[in-house]
Amino acid sequence: MLSVDSQMSEDNLRQVIDTLPTLVWCTRPDGSTEFLNKRWHDYTGCSPEESRVHGWQPTVHPEDLPRVVAKGQELLASGQPGEVEGRIRRHDGVFRWFLLRVEPLRDETGKIVRWYGVQTDIDDLKQIEEKLREEDRELRRITDAIPQTIVVVDTSGVPIYANQAMLDYAGLSAEDILTSGFRERFSHPDGLEKLKEQRAAGLSRGLPFELEHRARRKDGEYRWCLVRFNPFRDEMGRVVRWYATGTDIDDRVKAEERTRNENQVLREQIDRDSMFEDIVGSSEALRKVLRQVAKVASSDSTVLILGETGTGKELIARAIHKRSKRASRAFIGVNCAAIPPSLIASELFGYEKGAFTGATQRRLGRFESASGGTLFLDEVGDLPLDIQIALLRVLQEREIQRVGGNTAISVDVRVLAATHRDLDVLVADGKFREDLLYRLNVVPIVVPSLRERADDLPLLVEYFITRFGKNAGKTFRAIDDKTLNLFRAYGWPGNVRELQNVIERAVILSEGDICAVDETWLKRPSSHTAASPAFALSGVLHKREKEMIEAALAASNGRVSGPTGAATKLGIPTKTLDSKIGRLGINKYQFRASGTEPFA
Repeated sequence: MLSVDSQMSEDNLRQVIDTLPTLVWCTRPDGSTEFLNKRWHDYTGCSPEESRVHGWQPTVHPEDLPRVVAKGQELLASGQPGEVEGRIRRHDGVFRWFLLRVEPLRDETGKIVRWYGVQTDIDDLKQIEEKLREEDRELRRITDAIPQTIVVVDTSGVPIYANQAMLDYAGLSAEDILTSGFRERFSHPDGLEKLKEQRAAGLSRGLPFELEHRARRKDGEYRWCLVRFNPFRDEMGRVVRWYATGTDIDDRVKAEERTRNENQVLREQIDRDSMFEDIVGSSEALRKVLRQVAKVASSDSTVLILGETGTGKELIARAIHKRSKRASRAFIGVNCAAIPPSLIASELFGYEKGAFTGATQRRLGRFESASGGTLFLDEVGDLPLDIQIALLRVLQEREIQRVGGNTAISVDVRVLAATHRDLDVLVADGKFREDLLYRLNVVPIVVPSLRERADDLPLLVEYFITRFGKNAGKTFRAIDDKTLNLFRAYGWPGNVRELQNVIERAVILSEGDICAVDETWLKRPSSHTAASPAFALSGVLHKREKEMIEAALAASNGRVSGPTGAATKLGIPTKTLDSKIGRLGINKYQFRASGTEPFA
Protein backbone atom coordinates (compact mmCIF):
# COMPACT_ATOMS: atom_id res chain seq x y z
CA MET A 1 0.00 0.00 0.00
CA LEU A 2 1.27 3.47 -0.87
CA SER A 3 1.57 6.07 1.92
CA VAL A 4 1.55 9.90 1.82
CA ASP A 5 4.83 11.65 2.45
CA SER A 6 3.89 14.78 4.38
CA GLN A 7 7.09 16.54 3.25
CA MET A 8 6.47 16.09 -0.44
CA SER A 9 4.22 18.60 -2.14
CA GLU A 10 1.65 17.63 -4.72
CA ASP A 11 3.56 19.43 -7.46
CA ASN A 12 6.81 17.72 -6.64
CA LEU A 13 5.04 14.33 -6.72
CA ARG A 14 3.64 15.02 -10.17
CA GLN A 15 7.03 16.15 -11.46
CA VAL A 16 8.55 12.89 -10.29
CA ILE A 17 5.76 10.87 -11.90
CA ASP A 18 6.20 12.75 -15.19
CA THR A 19 9.83 11.66 -15.35
CA LEU A 20 8.96 7.95 -15.05
CA PRO A 21 9.40 5.91 -18.29
CA THR A 22 6.16 4.02 -17.68
CA LEU A 23 2.58 5.08 -18.23
CA VAL A 24 1.18 6.39 -14.92
CA TRP A 25 -2.19 7.92 -14.14
CA CYS A 26 -4.10 9.03 -11.09
CA THR A 27 -7.83 9.11 -10.36
CA ARG A 28 -9.92 10.48 -7.55
CA PRO A 29 -11.67 8.17 -5.08
CA ASP A 30 -14.74 8.10 -7.33
CA GLY A 31 -12.67 6.99 -10.32
CA SER A 32 -12.64 10.25 -12.26
CA THR A 33 -9.30 11.11 -13.89
CA GLU A 34 -7.11 13.56 -12.01
CA PHE A 35 -3.97 13.44 -14.16
CA LEU A 36 -1.95 11.30 -16.56
CA ASN A 37 1.84 11.56 -16.75
CA LYS A 38 3.84 12.87 -19.70
CA ARG A 39 4.84 9.40 -20.85
CA TRP A 40 1.16 8.46 -21.08
CA HIS A 41 0.40 11.51 -23.26
CA ASP A 42 3.42 10.90 -25.47
CA TYR A 43 2.55 7.24 -25.97
CA THR A 44 -1.18 7.68 -26.71
CA GLY A 45 -0.82 10.95 -28.65
CA CYS A 46 -3.63 12.47 -26.58
CA SER A 47 -3.19 16.07 -25.43
CA PRO A 48 -3.82 16.99 -21.78
CA GLU A 49 -6.95 18.83 -22.93
CA GLU A 50 -8.30 15.71 -24.71
CA SER A 51 -7.62 13.53 -21.71
CA ARG A 52 -9.38 16.00 -19.39
CA VAL A 53 -12.45 15.97 -21.61
CA HIS A 54 -12.60 12.31 -22.64
CA GLY A 55 -10.50 10.57 -19.97
CA TRP A 56 -8.43 7.46 -20.62
CA GLN A 57 -11.23 5.21 -21.91
CA PRO A 58 -10.90 6.13 -25.64
CA THR A 59 -7.35 4.72 -25.66
CA VAL A 60 -8.50 1.20 -24.65
CA HIS A 61 -9.37 -1.33 -27.36
CA PRO A 62 -13.18 -1.49 -27.75
CA GLU A 63 -13.16 -5.26 -27.20
CA ASP A 64 -11.25 -4.90 -23.93
CA LEU A 65 -12.94 -1.75 -22.58
CA PRO A 66 -15.96 -3.44 -20.89
CA ARG A 67 -13.69 -5.87 -19.07
CA VAL A 68 -11.23 -3.14 -17.99
CA VAL A 69 -14.06 -0.86 -16.78
CA ALA A 70 -15.72 -3.73 -14.89
CA LYS A 71 -12.43 -4.56 -13.18
CA GLY A 72 -11.96 -0.89 -12.25
CA GLN A 73 -15.41 -0.73 -10.68
CA GLU A 74 -14.71 -3.93 -8.78
CA LEU A 75 -11.50 -2.45 -7.34
CA LEU A 76 -13.22 0.84 -6.43
CA ALA A 77 -15.89 -1.10 -4.56
CA SER A 78 -13.44 -3.34 -2.71
CA GLY A 79 -10.73 -0.77 -2.05
CA GLN A 80 -8.15 -3.45 -2.82
CA PRO A 81 -5.23 -3.30 -5.26
CA GLY A 82 -5.48 -5.31 -8.47
CA GLU A 83 -4.48 -5.69 -12.10
CA VAL A 84 -6.01 -6.31 -15.50
CA GLU A 85 -4.72 -6.84 -19.01
CA GLY A 86 -5.90 -4.80 -21.99
CA ARG A 87 -4.82 -3.36 -25.32
CA ILE A 88 -3.90 0.36 -25.39
CA ARG A 89 -3.79 2.43 -28.58
CA ARG A 90 -0.44 3.93 -29.46
CA HIS A 91 -0.17 7.40 -31.07
CA ASP A 92 0.19 5.74 -34.51
CA GLY A 93 -3.06 3.82 -34.04
CA VAL A 94 -1.46 0.47 -33.19
CA PHE A 95 -2.90 -1.37 -30.18
CA ARG A 96 -0.45 -3.11 -27.87
CA TRP A 97 -1.03 -5.25 -24.81
CA PHE A 98 -0.46 -3.64 -21.41
CA LEU A 99 -0.67 -4.88 -17.84
CA LEU A 100 -2.59 -2.31 -15.75
CA ARG A 101 -1.74 -2.38 -12.03
CA VAL A 102 -3.92 -0.28 -9.72
CA GLU A 103 -3.05 0.69 -6.11
CA PRO A 104 -5.04 2.90 -3.65
CA LEU A 105 -3.38 5.81 -1.79
CA ARG A 106 -4.67 6.30 1.76
CA ASP A 107 -4.30 9.04 4.34
CA GLU A 108 -3.41 8.65 8.00
CA THR A 109 -6.93 7.46 8.83
CA GLY A 110 -6.88 4.80 6.10
CA LYS A 111 -9.27 6.65 3.85
CA ILE A 112 -8.62 6.34 0.10
CA VAL A 113 -7.64 9.73 -1.28
CA ARG A 114 -6.45 8.61 -4.76
CA TRP A 115 -5.91 5.67 -7.04
CA TYR A 116 -2.63 5.32 -8.90
CA GLY A 117 -2.27 3.14 -11.96
CA VAL A 118 0.84 1.90 -13.76
CA GLN A 119 0.67 0.42 -17.28
CA THR A 120 3.45 -1.90 -18.44
CA ASP A 121 3.89 -2.92 -22.09
CA ILE A 122 3.60 -6.74 -22.29
CA ASP A 123 2.84 -7.00 -26.01
CA ASP A 124 6.06 -8.85 -26.86
CA LEU A 125 5.33 -11.33 -24.08
CA LYS A 126 1.76 -11.78 -25.31
CA GLN A 127 3.00 -12.44 -28.83
CA ILE A 128 5.39 -15.07 -27.49
CA GLU A 129 2.53 -16.61 -25.52
CA GLU A 130 0.30 -16.61 -28.59
CA LYS A 131 3.06 -18.18 -30.65
CA LEU A 132 3.46 -20.87 -28.00
CA ARG A 133 -0.29 -21.41 -27.94
CA GLU A 134 -0.35 -21.77 -31.71
CA GLU A 135 2.55 -24.20 -31.56
CA ASP A 136 0.68 -26.08 -28.85
CA ARG A 137 -2.45 -26.16 -31.01
CA GLU A 138 -0.39 -27.41 -33.95
CA LEU A 139 1.21 -30.06 -31.75
CA ARG A 140 -2.22 -31.16 -30.57
CA ARG A 141 -3.46 -31.38 -34.15
CA ILE A 142 -0.48 -33.60 -34.95
CA THR A 143 -0.91 -35.82 -31.89
CA ASP A 144 -4.65 -36.09 -32.56
CA ALA A 145 -3.80 -37.50 -35.98
CA ILE A 146 -1.62 -40.22 -34.43
CA PRO A 147 -3.56 -43.49 -33.93
CA GLN A 148 -1.56 -44.33 -30.79
CA THR A 149 -2.94 -43.12 -27.45
CA ILE A 150 -0.96 -40.22 -25.95
CA VAL A 151 -1.36 -38.56 -22.55
CA VAL A 152 0.73 -35.62 -21.30
CA VAL A 153 1.18 -35.48 -17.52
CA ASP A 154 2.93 -33.05 -15.21
CA THR A 155 5.85 -33.96 -12.96
CA SER A 156 3.41 -35.39 -10.40
CA GLY A 157 1.74 -37.63 -12.96
CA VAL A 158 -1.45 -35.55 -13.18
CA PRO A 159 -2.88 -35.57 -16.76
CA ILE A 160 -2.93 -32.21 -18.53
CA TYR A 161 -3.74 -33.35 -22.06
CA ALA A 162 -4.84 -36.44 -24.00
CA ASN A 163 -4.96 -36.88 -27.75
CA GLN A 164 -8.07 -37.86 -29.69
CA ALA A 165 -7.05 -41.52 -29.96
CA MET A 166 -6.92 -41.69 -26.17
CA LEU A 167 -10.32 -40.00 -25.79
CA ASP A 168 -11.87 -42.34 -28.38
CA TYR A 169 -10.34 -45.45 -26.78
CA ALA A 170 -11.53 -44.58 -23.28
CA GLY A 171 -14.82 -43.00 -24.36
CA LEU A 172 -14.01 -39.89 -22.30
CA SER A 173 -14.02 -36.15 -22.97
CA ALA A 174 -11.03 -33.83 -22.65
CA GLU A 175 -12.58 -32.52 -19.42
CA ASP A 176 -12.88 -36.05 -18.01
CA ILE A 177 -9.15 -36.57 -18.46
CA LEU A 178 -8.42 -33.58 -16.23
CA THR A 179 -10.61 -34.74 -13.34
CA SER A 180 -9.06 -36.22 -10.23
CA GLY A 181 -10.86 -39.56 -10.62
CA PHE A 182 -9.74 -40.23 -14.18
CA ARG A 183 -7.11 -42.79 -13.24
CA GLU A 184 -9.54 -44.77 -11.05
CA ARG A 185 -12.14 -44.88 -13.82
CA PHE A 186 -9.68 -45.83 -16.55
CA SER A 187 -7.52 -48.45 -14.79
CA HIS A 188 -8.54 -51.92 -13.58
CA PRO A 189 -9.15 -51.79 -9.80
CA ASP A 190 -7.13 -54.97 -9.19
CA GLY A 191 -3.93 -53.42 -10.49
CA LEU A 192 -4.50 -49.78 -9.53
CA GLU A 193 -2.27 -49.65 -6.44
CA LYS A 194 0.56 -51.45 -8.20
CA LEU A 195 0.18 -49.08 -11.16
CA LYS A 196 0.45 -46.05 -8.87
CA GLU A 197 3.58 -47.44 -7.22
CA GLN A 198 5.27 -48.24 -10.53
CA ARG A 199 4.45 -44.84 -12.01
CA ALA A 200 5.59 -42.93 -8.93
CA ALA A 201 8.88 -44.84 -8.89
CA GLY A 202 9.43 -44.17 -12.60
CA LEU A 203 8.61 -40.47 -12.37
CA SER A 204 10.96 -40.01 -9.42
CA ARG A 205 13.91 -41.38 -11.41
CA GLY A 206 13.41 -38.92 -14.26
CA LEU A 207 14.35 -41.50 -16.90
CA PRO A 208 12.23 -43.15 -19.62
CA PHE A 209 10.31 -46.17 -18.35
CA GLU A 210 7.41 -48.42 -19.30
CA LEU A 211 4.76 -50.47 -17.54
CA GLU A 212 1.86 -52.77 -18.35
CA HIS A 213 -1.65 -52.40 -16.97
CA ARG A 214 -5.25 -53.17 -17.81
CA ALA A 215 -7.16 -50.16 -19.15
CA ARG A 216 -10.92 -49.82 -19.48
CA ARG A 217 -12.05 -49.42 -23.07
CA LYS A 218 -15.20 -47.42 -23.86
CA ASP A 219 -17.21 -50.65 -24.28
CA GLY A 220 -16.37 -51.58 -20.67
CA GLU A 221 -13.82 -54.29 -21.52
CA TYR A 222 -10.50 -54.15 -19.70
CA ARG A 223 -7.55 -54.73 -22.03
CA TRP A 224 -3.82 -55.00 -21.41
CA CYS A 225 -1.83 -51.95 -22.54
CA LEU A 226 1.88 -51.13 -22.65
CA VAL A 227 2.55 -47.51 -21.60
CA ARG A 228 5.90 -45.84 -22.30
CA PHE A 229 6.79 -42.68 -20.35
CA ASN A 230 9.32 -40.22 -21.85
CA PRO A 231 10.39 -37.03 -20.01
CA PHE A 232 10.37 -33.55 -21.61
CA ARG A 233 13.05 -31.20 -20.23
CA ASP A 234 13.56 -27.43 -20.26
CA GLU A 235 16.78 -25.56 -21.13
CA MET A 236 18.17 -26.31 -17.67
CA GLY A 237 17.61 -30.05 -18.10
CA ARG A 238 14.75 -30.15 -15.61
CA VAL A 239 11.78 -32.42 -16.30
CA VAL A 240 8.73 -30.23 -16.87
CA ARG A 241 6.28 -32.84 -18.19
CA TRP A 242 6.00 -36.44 -19.35
CA TYR A 243 4.65 -37.90 -22.58
CA ALA A 244 2.96 -41.27 -22.06
CA THR A 245 2.20 -43.34 -25.18
CA GLY A 246 -0.02 -46.40 -24.91
CA THR A 247 -0.23 -49.53 -27.08
CA ASP A 248 -2.99 -52.15 -26.83
CA ILE A 249 -1.20 -55.48 -26.26
CA ASP A 250 -4.19 -57.49 -25.05
CA ASP A 251 -4.14 -59.92 -27.99
CA ARG A 252 -0.42 -60.53 -27.45
CA VAL A 253 -0.84 -61.08 -23.70
CA LYS A 254 -3.71 -63.52 -24.24
CA ALA A 255 -1.76 -65.35 -26.95
CA GLU A 256 1.22 -65.68 -24.59
CA GLU A 257 -1.11 -66.91 -21.87
CA ARG A 258 -2.64 -69.48 -24.21
CA THR A 259 0.85 -70.59 -25.23
CA ARG A 260 1.88 -71.02 -21.59
CA ASN A 261 -1.22 -73.07 -20.86
CA GLU A 262 -0.85 -75.15 -24.03
CA ASN A 263 2.80 -75.78 -23.18
CA GLN A 264 1.76 -76.88 -19.71
CA VAL A 265 -0.84 -79.22 -21.18
CA LEU A 266 1.71 -80.50 -23.70
CA ARG A 267 4.20 -81.22 -20.95
CA GLU A 268 1.50 -83.10 -19.06
CA GLN A 269 0.67 -85.11 -22.16
CA ILE A 270 4.33 -85.91 -22.82
CA ASP A 271 4.86 -86.92 -19.21
CA ARG A 272 1.78 -89.09 -19.15
CA ASP A 273 2.47 -92.62 -20.34
CA SER A 274 -0.03 -93.28 -23.10
CA MET A 275 -1.41 -96.78 -23.59
CA PHE A 276 0.01 -97.13 -27.08
CA GLU A 277 0.83 -94.89 -30.00
CA ASP A 278 -1.53 -96.32 -32.58
CA ILE A 279 -4.58 -98.50 -32.89
CA VAL A 280 -3.51 -102.12 -33.25
CA GLY A 281 -5.81 -104.95 -34.26
CA SER A 282 -7.96 -106.33 -37.06
CA SER A 283 -10.81 -108.02 -35.20
CA GLU A 284 -14.37 -107.38 -36.28
CA ALA A 285 -15.14 -105.83 -32.88
CA LEU A 286 -12.37 -103.27 -33.37
CA ARG A 287 -13.20 -102.60 -37.03
CA LYS A 288 -16.77 -101.88 -35.99
CA VAL A 289 -15.57 -99.18 -33.59
CA LEU A 290 -13.23 -97.70 -36.21
CA ARG A 291 -16.11 -97.43 -38.67
CA GLN A 292 -17.98 -95.42 -36.07
CA VAL A 293 -14.91 -93.23 -35.52
CA ALA A 294 -14.68 -92.47 -39.24
CA LYS A 295 -18.34 -91.44 -39.36
CA VAL A 296 -18.42 -89.22 -36.26
CA ALA A 297 -15.03 -87.55 -36.82
CA SER A 298 -16.27 -85.10 -39.45
CA SER A 299 -19.02 -83.68 -37.23
CA ASP A 300 -18.83 -81.53 -34.11
CA SER A 301 -21.27 -83.69 -32.17
CA THR A 302 -20.52 -84.72 -28.61
CA VAL A 303 -19.36 -88.34 -28.33
CA LEU A 304 -19.65 -90.54 -25.24
CA ILE A 305 -17.03 -93.31 -25.27
CA LEU A 306 -17.95 -96.26 -23.06
CA GLY A 307 -15.92 -99.26 -22.04
CA GLU A 308 -14.08 -101.04 -19.28
CA THR A 309 -10.92 -99.66 -17.71
CA GLY A 310 -7.86 -100.09 -19.91
CA THR A 311 -9.68 -100.64 -23.21
CA GLY A 312 -8.21 -97.54 -24.87
CA LYS A 313 -11.02 -94.98 -24.64
CA GLU A 314 -8.58 -92.05 -24.83
CA LEU A 315 -6.98 -93.61 -27.90
CA ILE A 316 -10.38 -93.67 -29.60
CA ALA A 317 -10.91 -90.03 -28.61
CA ARG A 318 -7.56 -89.08 -30.14
CA ALA A 319 -8.45 -90.99 -33.29
CA ILE A 320 -11.68 -88.97 -33.60
CA HIS A 321 -9.73 -85.73 -33.13
CA LYS A 322 -7.01 -86.64 -35.66
CA ARG A 323 -9.62 -87.37 -38.32
CA SER A 324 -11.67 -84.22 -37.62
CA LYS A 325 -11.46 -80.70 -39.05
CA ARG A 326 -9.96 -79.68 -35.69
CA ALA A 327 -6.93 -81.96 -36.11
CA SER A 328 -4.51 -79.03 -36.45
CA ARG A 329 -5.63 -77.55 -33.11
CA ALA A 330 -5.12 -78.73 -29.56
CA PHE A 331 -6.35 -82.02 -28.13
CA ILE A 332 -6.53 -81.60 -24.37
CA GLY A 333 -7.42 -84.41 -22.02
CA VAL A 334 -8.66 -84.11 -18.46
CA ASN A 335 -8.99 -87.04 -16.07
CA CYS A 336 -11.96 -85.92 -14.00
CA ALA A 337 -11.36 -88.64 -11.41
CA ALA A 338 -7.78 -87.52 -10.76
CA ILE A 339 -8.61 -83.92 -9.82
CA PRO A 340 -9.86 -83.04 -6.30
CA PRO A 341 -13.49 -81.83 -6.34
CA SER A 342 -12.42 -78.44 -4.93
CA LEU A 343 -10.11 -77.82 -7.89
CA ILE A 344 -12.06 -79.24 -10.82
CA ALA A 345 -13.92 -75.96 -11.55
CA SER A 346 -10.74 -73.87 -11.78
CA GLU A 347 -9.07 -76.62 -13.82
CA LEU A 348 -11.87 -76.74 -16.39
CA PHE A 349 -12.97 -73.11 -16.50
CA GLY A 350 -9.88 -71.21 -15.27
CA TYR A 351 -9.85 -68.47 -12.68
CA GLU A 352 -9.35 -64.73 -12.31
CA LYS A 353 -6.61 -63.11 -10.28
CA GLY A 354 -7.65 -63.00 -6.62
CA ALA A 355 -10.38 -65.62 -7.05
CA PHE A 356 -8.91 -67.52 -4.11
CA THR A 357 -5.81 -67.57 -1.96
CA GLY A 358 -2.80 -68.14 -4.18
CA ALA A 359 -4.48 -66.92 -7.38
CA THR A 360 -1.83 -64.27 -8.07
CA GLN A 361 -2.65 -64.04 -11.76
CA ARG A 362 -5.37 -65.04 -14.17
CA ARG A 363 -5.17 -68.59 -15.54
CA LEU A 364 -7.00 -70.08 -18.48
CA GLY A 365 -8.89 -73.30 -17.93
CA ARG A 366 -8.87 -76.39 -20.14
CA PHE A 367 -11.90 -75.19 -22.13
CA GLU A 368 -10.13 -71.98 -23.19
CA SER A 369 -6.83 -73.79 -23.77
CA ALA A 370 -8.63 -76.18 -26.12
CA SER A 371 -10.19 -73.31 -28.10
CA GLY A 372 -10.71 -74.40 -31.69
CA GLY A 373 -9.76 -77.97 -30.80
CA THR A 374 -11.04 -80.92 -28.80
CA LEU A 375 -11.51 -81.37 -25.05
CA PHE A 376 -11.55 -84.96 -23.80
CA LEU A 377 -13.24 -85.47 -20.43
CA ASP A 378 -12.10 -88.87 -19.20
CA GLU A 379 -13.99 -90.50 -16.31
CA VAL A 380 -16.79 -87.96 -16.69
CA GLY A 381 -18.92 -90.08 -14.36
CA ASP A 382 -16.76 -88.91 -11.45
CA LEU A 383 -17.66 -85.22 -11.85
CA PRO A 384 -19.32 -83.60 -8.79
CA LEU A 385 -22.95 -82.60 -9.31
CA ASP A 386 -22.25 -78.85 -9.18
CA ILE A 387 -19.66 -79.20 -11.94
CA GLN A 388 -22.13 -81.31 -13.93
CA ILE A 389 -24.50 -78.32 -13.91
CA ALA A 390 -21.73 -76.00 -15.13
CA LEU A 391 -20.72 -78.49 -17.84
CA LEU A 392 -24.31 -78.80 -19.01
CA ARG A 393 -24.48 -75.01 -19.33
CA VAL A 394 -21.28 -74.99 -21.39
CA LEU A 395 -22.60 -77.67 -23.74
CA GLN A 396 -25.87 -75.78 -24.17
CA GLU A 397 -24.62 -72.19 -24.45
CA ARG A 398 -21.00 -72.65 -25.58
CA GLU A 399 -19.88 -70.20 -22.91
CA ILE A 400 -17.79 -70.54 -19.76
CA GLN A 401 -17.26 -68.28 -16.77
CA ARG A 402 -13.94 -68.27 -14.95
CA VAL A 403 -13.89 -68.85 -11.21
CA GLY A 404 -14.00 -65.44 -9.56
CA GLY A 405 -15.19 -63.75 -12.77
CA ASN A 406 -18.57 -62.51 -13.94
CA THR A 407 -18.00 -62.35 -17.69
CA ALA A 408 -19.32 -65.00 -20.08
CA ILE A 409 -16.57 -66.16 -22.44
CA SER A 410 -17.45 -67.89 -25.71
CA VAL A 411 -15.61 -71.16 -26.38
CA ASP A 412 -15.36 -73.12 -29.63
CA VAL A 413 -14.56 -76.61 -28.38
CA ARG A 414 -15.68 -80.10 -29.34
CA VAL A 415 -16.31 -82.22 -26.25
CA LEU A 416 -15.56 -85.94 -26.14
CA ALA A 417 -16.34 -87.77 -22.90
CA ALA A 418 -15.54 -91.23 -21.60
CA THR A 419 -16.35 -93.40 -18.61
CA HIS A 420 -16.06 -97.00 -17.46
CA ARG A 421 -19.04 -96.55 -15.15
CA ASP A 422 -22.71 -97.23 -15.87
CA LEU A 423 -24.15 -93.74 -16.11
CA ASP A 424 -27.70 -95.11 -16.05
CA VAL A 425 -27.03 -96.54 -12.59
CA LEU A 426 -25.48 -93.25 -11.48
CA VAL A 427 -28.57 -91.40 -12.74
CA ALA A 428 -30.84 -93.79 -10.85
CA ASP A 429 -28.76 -93.26 -7.70
CA GLY A 430 -28.93 -89.46 -8.07
CA LYS A 431 -25.18 -89.18 -8.67
CA PHE A 432 -25.35 -88.09 -12.31
CA ARG A 433 -27.70 -85.66 -14.03
CA GLU A 434 -29.96 -87.26 -16.59
CA ASP A 435 -30.07 -84.09 -18.72
CA LEU A 436 -26.26 -84.06 -18.88
CA LEU A 437 -26.27 -87.73 -19.90
CA TYR A 438 -28.57 -86.87 -22.81
CA ARG A 439 -26.23 -84.05 -23.84
CA LEU A 440 -23.14 -86.24 -23.71
CA ASN A 441 -24.72 -89.34 -25.22
CA VAL A 442 -25.41 -87.80 -28.64
CA VAL A 443 -23.18 -90.41 -30.26
CA PRO A 444 -22.22 -93.39 -28.04
CA ILE A 445 -19.24 -95.56 -28.93
CA VAL A 446 -18.62 -98.77 -26.96
CA VAL A 447 -14.98 -99.87 -26.93
CA PRO A 448 -14.77 -103.68 -26.72
CA SER A 449 -12.82 -105.36 -23.97
CA LEU A 450 -9.74 -107.40 -24.80
CA ARG A 451 -11.81 -110.55 -24.14
CA GLU A 452 -14.11 -109.55 -26.99
CA ARG A 453 -11.24 -109.00 -29.40
CA ALA A 454 -9.13 -112.07 -28.63
CA ASP A 455 -8.15 -112.29 -32.31
CA ASP A 456 -6.09 -109.11 -31.80
CA LEU A 457 -3.91 -110.64 -29.08
CA PRO A 458 -1.06 -111.82 -31.37
CA LEU A 459 -0.86 -108.41 -33.08
CA LEU A 460 -0.91 -106.54 -29.78
CA VAL A 461 1.73 -108.82 -28.28
CA GLU A 462 4.00 -108.35 -31.29
CA TYR A 463 3.46 -104.57 -31.21
CA PHE A 464 4.33 -104.23 -27.52
CA ILE A 465 7.34 -106.56 -27.72
CA THR A 466 8.75 -104.48 -30.59
CA ARG A 467 8.02 -101.21 -28.84
CA PHE A 468 9.44 -102.08 -25.43
CA GLY A 469 12.28 -104.11 -26.94
CA LYS A 470 13.41 -101.03 -28.86
CA ASN A 471 13.33 -98.95 -25.69
CA ALA A 472 15.33 -101.60 -23.81
CA GLY A 473 17.79 -102.20 -26.63
CA LYS A 474 16.66 -105.81 -27.07
CA THR A 475 15.52 -107.84 -30.07
CA PHE A 476 13.24 -110.87 -29.70
CA ARG A 477 12.73 -113.54 -32.30
CA ALA A 478 9.41 -114.74 -30.91
CA ILE A 479 7.25 -115.25 -27.86
CA ASP A 480 7.08 -118.76 -26.49
CA ASP A 481 3.97 -120.83 -27.23
CA LYS A 482 3.23 -121.40 -23.55
CA THR A 483 2.96 -117.65 -22.99
CA LEU A 484 0.70 -117.17 -26.01
CA ASN A 485 -1.63 -119.96 -24.86
CA LEU A 486 -1.62 -118.46 -21.38
CA PHE A 487 -2.64 -115.11 -22.83
CA ARG A 488 -5.51 -116.67 -24.80
CA ALA A 489 -6.88 -118.41 -21.72
CA TYR A 490 -6.59 -115.37 -19.49
CA GLY A 491 -9.59 -113.03 -18.99
CA TRP A 492 -7.63 -109.74 -18.99
CA PRO A 493 -9.70 -107.74 -16.45
CA GLY A 494 -7.29 -104.83 -16.99
CA ASN A 495 -7.66 -105.13 -20.77
CA VAL A 496 -5.01 -103.67 -23.10
CA ARG A 497 -3.37 -101.64 -20.34
CA GLU A 498 -2.78 -104.81 -18.32
CA LEU A 499 -1.38 -106.57 -21.41
CA GLN A 500 0.96 -103.64 -21.99
CA ASN A 501 2.31 -103.81 -18.44
CA VAL A 502 2.81 -107.58 -18.58
CA ILE A 503 4.70 -107.38 -21.89
CA GLU A 504 6.88 -104.53 -20.62
CA ARG A 505 7.86 -106.62 -17.58
CA ALA A 506 8.55 -109.64 -19.80
CA VAL A 507 10.79 -107.63 -22.11
CA ILE A 508 12.81 -106.34 -19.16
CA LEU A 509 13.21 -109.72 -17.44
CA SER A 510 13.49 -112.10 -20.42
CA GLU A 511 16.93 -113.36 -21.45
CA GLY A 512 17.85 -114.47 -24.94
CA ASP A 513 15.71 -113.90 -28.03
CA ILE A 514 12.51 -115.55 -26.74
CA CYS A 515 10.10 -113.39 -24.74
CA ALA A 516 8.40 -115.32 -21.94
CA VAL A 517 5.87 -114.48 -19.23
CA ASP A 518 5.56 -116.01 -15.79
CA GLU A 519 1.94 -117.02 -15.24
CA THR A 520 2.13 -115.78 -11.64
CA TRP A 521 2.16 -112.26 -13.07
CA LEU A 522 -1.44 -112.65 -14.20
CA LYS A 523 -4.30 -112.06 -11.81
CA ARG A 524 -6.09 -115.28 -11.04
CA PRO A 525 -9.26 -116.01 -9.03
CA SER A 526 -8.98 -118.34 -6.06
CA SER A 527 -7.88 -121.82 -7.10
CA HIS A 528 -10.74 -124.23 -7.81
CA THR A 529 -8.66 -127.04 -9.16
CA ALA A 530 -10.25 -129.61 -6.82
CA ALA A 531 -13.10 -130.97 -8.89
CA SER A 532 -15.38 -131.55 -5.96
CA PRO A 533 -19.13 -131.67 -6.54
CA ALA A 534 -19.57 -128.45 -4.56
CA PHE A 535 -17.17 -126.55 -6.78
CA ALA A 536 -18.65 -128.13 -9.88
CA LEU A 537 -22.14 -127.08 -8.76
CA SER A 538 -20.87 -123.58 -8.05
CA GLY A 539 -19.46 -123.35 -11.56
CA VAL A 540 -22.75 -124.49 -13.07
CA LEU A 541 -24.70 -121.98 -11.01
CA HIS A 542 -22.39 -119.15 -11.98
CA LYS A 543 -22.67 -120.13 -15.62
CA ARG A 544 -26.46 -120.25 -15.41
CA GLU A 545 -26.61 -116.94 -13.55
CA LYS A 546 -24.44 -115.32 -16.19
CA GLU A 547 -26.64 -116.65 -18.99
CA MET A 548 -29.79 -115.29 -17.31
CA ILE A 549 -28.26 -111.85 -16.77
CA GLU A 550 -26.99 -111.69 -20.36
CA ALA A 551 -30.43 -112.68 -21.64
CA ALA A 552 -32.07 -109.94 -19.54
CA LEU A 553 -29.53 -107.38 -20.78
CA ALA A 554 -30.15 -108.40 -24.37
CA ALA A 555 -33.91 -108.05 -23.87
CA SER A 556 -33.50 -104.59 -22.30
CA ASN A 557 -31.01 -103.39 -24.94
CA GLY A 558 -28.22 -103.17 -22.37
CA ARG A 559 -30.18 -101.00 -19.93
CA VAL A 560 -29.76 -102.01 -16.28
CA SER A 561 -32.08 -99.66 -14.39
CA GLY A 562 -35.55 -98.29 -15.05
CA PRO A 563 -38.91 -99.97 -15.60
CA THR A 564 -37.67 -101.71 -18.76
CA GLY A 565 -34.18 -102.45 -17.44
CA ALA A 566 -32.62 -105.85 -16.81
CA ALA A 567 -32.88 -105.45 -13.01
CA THR A 568 -36.66 -105.13 -13.25
CA LYS A 569 -36.91 -108.16 -15.55
CA LEU A 570 -34.85 -110.24 -13.11
CA GLY A 571 -36.66 -108.88 -10.05
CA ILE A 572 -33.51 -107.79 -8.21
CA PRO A 573 -32.23 -104.34 -7.10
CA THR A 574 -30.21 -102.34 -9.61
CA LYS A 575 -27.16 -102.21 -7.33
CA THR A 576 -27.24 -105.97 -6.86
CA LEU A 577 -27.37 -106.58 -10.60
CA ASP A 578 -24.58 -104.09 -11.22
CA SER A 579 -22.43 -105.93 -8.68
CA LYS A 580 -23.12 -109.30 -10.32
CA ILE A 581 -22.30 -107.90 -13.75
CA GLY A 582 -18.90 -106.78 -12.50
CA ARG A 583 -18.22 -110.03 -10.63
CA LEU A 584 -19.14 -112.24 -13.58
CA GLY A 585 -17.17 -110.14 -16.07
CA ILE A 586 -20.19 -109.32 -18.24
CA ASN A 587 -19.82 -106.50 -20.76
CA LYS A 588 -23.25 -104.90 -20.68
CA TYR A 589 -22.26 -102.41 -23.39
CA GLN A 590 -22.19 -105.10 -26.06
CA PHE A 591 -25.94 -105.53 -25.61
CA ARG A 592 -26.54 -101.80 -25.83
CA ALA A 593 -24.71 -101.61 -29.11
CA SER A 594 -26.13 -104.81 -30.55
CA GLY A 595 -28.69 -104.16 -33.25
CA THR A 596 -29.12 -100.52 -32.35
CA GLU A 597 -25.73 -99.08 -33.27
CA PRO A 598 -26.42 -95.82 -35.13
CA PHE A 599 -23.37 -96.19 -37.40
CA ALA A 600 -23.51 -99.92 -38.23
